[in-house]
Parts: sequence; C-alpha cells; structure tokens
Amino acid sequence: MHRETVNSAQQSFALPFAIAAKELVRRRSAEPSRIRSRHDCEYVSVMSDKPSKLKIADREFTSRLLIGTGKFSSNEAMRDALVASGTEIVTVALRRADLSGKHDPFANILDFIDPKKFLLLPNTSGARDADDALRIARLAASAGLPTWVKLEIHPDPHYLLPDPVETLAAAEILVKEGFTVLPYINADPVLAKRLQDVGAATVMPLGSPIGSNRGIETRAQIEIIIEQATVPVVVDAGLGAPSQAAEAMEMGADAVLVNTAIAIASDPNRMARAFKWAVEAGREAREIGLAEKHRNAAATSPVSEFFSSSPG
Repeated sequence: MHRETVNSAQQSFALPFAIAAKELVRRRSAEPSRIRSRHDCEYVSVMSDKPSKLKIADREFTSRLLIGTGKFSSNEAMRDALVASGTEIVTVALRRADLSGKHDPFANILDFIDPKKFLLLPNTSGARDADDALRIARLAASAGLPTWVKLEIHPDPHYLLPDPVETLAAAEILVKEGFTVLPYINADPVLAKRLQDVGAATVMPLGSPIGSNRGIETRAQIEIIIEQATVPVVVDAGLGAPSQAAEAMEMGADAVLVNTAIAIASDPNRMARAFKWAVEAGREAREIGLAEKHRNAAATSPVSEFFSSSPG
C-alpha cells in the first residue's frame, strides 16, 4: 500500500506511485502537472508494505534472483553461495548430474542442492537441436526431477547463441507433454510472443552472450519484450555486475538469472549477497516509480521558494 499526503489530505493507493498519480487526478480533480509540485504532493511513503512475489506458472517465489551452478571452484562453494543469494530457483546442466542414484563423485552436484530449499530447474544446456533438448528433459523427468525445464539450445559452441527455430519447436512439444518450460532466447520480441502463444511459462532473453559479463547490450529489444509480455520476463546471461542486475529490474524485468559473475568471484558468498540486494533494490525502484528525466536542471531547493516565504 502506498500513502501520499496531497493538499494536506492523506491518500492511500494499492499501486506504484507512477500509476497512483493518475488515480489521484481522478480523486482530487487535480492537473497532472500539479501532482509533481512540491506544494501539492508531500511524499510520506512510497514503499510497498511488502515486496511483491514472482509468480511462474502455479508457483510463487519471494526471490527474483535465479542462480546457475556452473564454474564454481567446488560443489561446497556453490552450495554456500546458493544459500547466501537467497535464491529459490537453481538451474543445473544435466550433463553434470548423476541421475543413476549411484552418487558418482565426478557428477554429484545434486547432492549439494537441497530440494526442500530450492526448486531444481534442469537445464538442457549442451543440446544442439530440439531432439537433443527433448531427450534431456524427458530423461530428467524420468529420473524424478521436477518437470520444470530451462530450455536452452545453442548449436554454435563459440558464441553459444540460442537457436530460435529449434527452441520454439521444442517448447511446443514440451508444453504439450506437461512440462513447465522456461526458454532461453535471443532478445527477439517476435519469438518471445510466439513462445508465450505456445504456453511457455516465462521468456528468458539474453542481456549479452553467456559468460561475457558485458551487461545489457540488448536493452531496446528487452524493453519491447517486457512491454508485450504476458508471462514473466527473466533476463538471462551476460550480467557481470550487481548494478547490471539492478538495471534489468529497473527496466521492468520480473527476474534475472546469474551464474558466472558469482561463481568466479574471489568471494562467491559476498558476490551472491551483492546480487541479492541489487535485485531487491532494482525491483523496489521499479515498483515505486523512477524519477522523471528532464533536459534542464531542476533545483532541489528553489530560490523562489526561499524569497516567497521570507518576511516583508
């Protein structure tokens, strides 16, 4: 709930302030330009009483930070970073997991991820086409893992860019088979809409290539995807700094997925916490409403107010 003091009367809104301002116009018959005036609007509190939750398919999550499990120096380091991040969704490439139940010491990553704390999201990373991805997803389900899948198909090992044609084909089949599908894609608004139409639970556009740490180089396209989205938008890949995760959230993304920047950090636990706080800050800022940009400077303490309030 948002509370504003407007013309000496307190108003409450169950809306971000940017939207609440329009409702305020209706209630007070005020001009929109006057709502931004210091004389007409004193900000009492624009923070939500409680953070909104991320809803994917039929499940709700408090954390909006998804974590990948590759590149950590050890499974123990990965386990500790997952806890520090506050994440509730963890992706695992199945080629690194022992699904036989024999606890292979060279592929025992699942022994370090508590299914009571985290939703395990099998990842089809390594799939070169739809058939590969379908085989991996079905194998995970037959081994008793959740029927949630991060659909990732990238035939080019150099750039690891997702194949849009094969991704759409695989998503359509997996959805029909009852999987909750979270597809990793290029920042392609047309493909994102097609995936929504076939029943994908999210769309996950890349900010920049996997592991590049270059941040959001696809901002304009992601903004279109967010504008048109009917499912959560998760910015996935390329986020190398907490500030970049905050930027994605401020843009309106519903969540982000981070792996490399945390895994290769000199202190993965501290970096995981940094990303946790950045995601929370970015989301809060988005829900509150960022300050409007102006071409010219605007004094925070206008001289005219000082003189108008001076005696004589």
